[in-house]
Amino acid sequence: MDFEKEQQPMLRSMAKPIKNAVDKYQLLPEFLKVRGLVKQHLDSFNYFVTCGIKKIMRANDKIECKFDSDLYLRYNDIYIGEPVIVTDFKPQQLTPQKCRLTDTTYSAPIYVDVTFTSGNQKPRIPKIKKKIIIGRIPIMLRSCHCVLNGKDEFELAKLGECPLDPGGYFVVKGAEKVILIQEQLSKNRIIIETDYKGRVSASVTTSSTQGVKSKTVFFMEKDKIYLQLNTFVKPIPIVVVLKAMGMESEQDIVQMLGSDPKYGSLLQPSLLECSSEDIHSKQQALAFLGSKVGNQVNPGILSKEEKAKYVLLQVFLGNVPITDDNIWPKCLYTGVMLRRMMDAIINTDTFDDKDYVGNKRLELSGQLVSLLFEDLFKTMNTTAVAEINKAHSKTARSTNLDFIPVS
Repeated sequence: MDFEKEQQPMLRSMAKPIKNAVDKYQLLPEFLKVRGLVKQHLDSFNYFVTCGIKKIMRANDKIECKFDSDLYLRYNDIYIGEPVIVTDFKPQQLTPQKCRLTDTTYSAPIYVDVTFTSGNQKPRIPKIKKKIIIGRIPIMLRSCHCVLNGKDEFELAKLGECPLDPGGYFVVKGAEKVILIQEQLSKNRIIIETDYKGRVSASVTTSSTQGVKSKTVFFMEKDKIYLQLNTFVKPIPIVVVLKAMGMESEQDIVQMLGSDPKYGSLLQPSLLECSSEDIHSKQQALAFLGSKVGNQVNPGILSKEEKAKYVLLQVFLGNVPITDDNIWPKCLYTGVMLRRMMDAIINTDTFDDKDYVGNKRLELSGQLVSLLFEDLFKTMNTTAVAEINKAHSKTARSTNLDFIPVS
């Protein structure tokens, strides 16, 4: 109790407003001493190498042979080692200064622990293999995996580094490289705008480690509302999409948007278009959607209805989570997008400003490296599956068939 009383004057002084501009200016050097100018880059990269890379691995944790589901490889863990270089079969510690002098990249190996089965083995018993190197990643100076992390001034000088250097950059082929902050439109948020053709549109760009990344766009053309998705060869009437998701009653569709008659009037041309296509049930809507799906969808899915269900569950509005194939949350989200789109048609003041800072995000080094790694990781898995499928199709195989390359 006495301690709290002693602290009260100090707490009251800390809560007082800053007196004038001179006092505010004095805060800047103190802030820079604590935070610096690159701490946000270091925090972003540290999060990626400790958490983000594992999330990407868990989202793509299993690959298997197309012709034999028992022939598979599953990733158990992924982690980054220490920056080392192998010279005369002996690993030696790699330092940024050494990389600058030898025109090499300051990087560290990426390791994975896997469980896999072999094709020629009967019965197939899963095997475990640890610390398989799948590549190397450049290391940001002063990050948690850098040899400079936690060193004092004497140790930094011994490694040939300036104690005042804040880090936050990379050494690539001997040259110092920095990743600039990029300004992007906010992901997973509804944006109401007019497109390049002058049409009113509502769009959502999905950004998620899980599932497929996509951009879902609703737009109005000739008083009718359509869905534009890259998996469909042409725009789809929005009422057909709603019926494919189970909303077969046109009254339910109108009531979902609101009780105001203006919403029903704006949706009426789309309802009439759906009737003119002779689509009244969920099965008819799924068959119509399946006939418009492009060839890029999973070739293993044969029926039109299954293709349509796959697109609705995995690609359409990928930012909305789905559990047990319950698509109702996507119906509600579609209703919200349509409602906001119609509000913008009725009142142009409700359009979103793309230059408003709340609709933007600043992507730092960690996010940008994460996007690049995720793309390369998925490409590696796709290539591995293609090679194992090719090897499995051969009638005579003299070598053991599995996903682990011979080292």
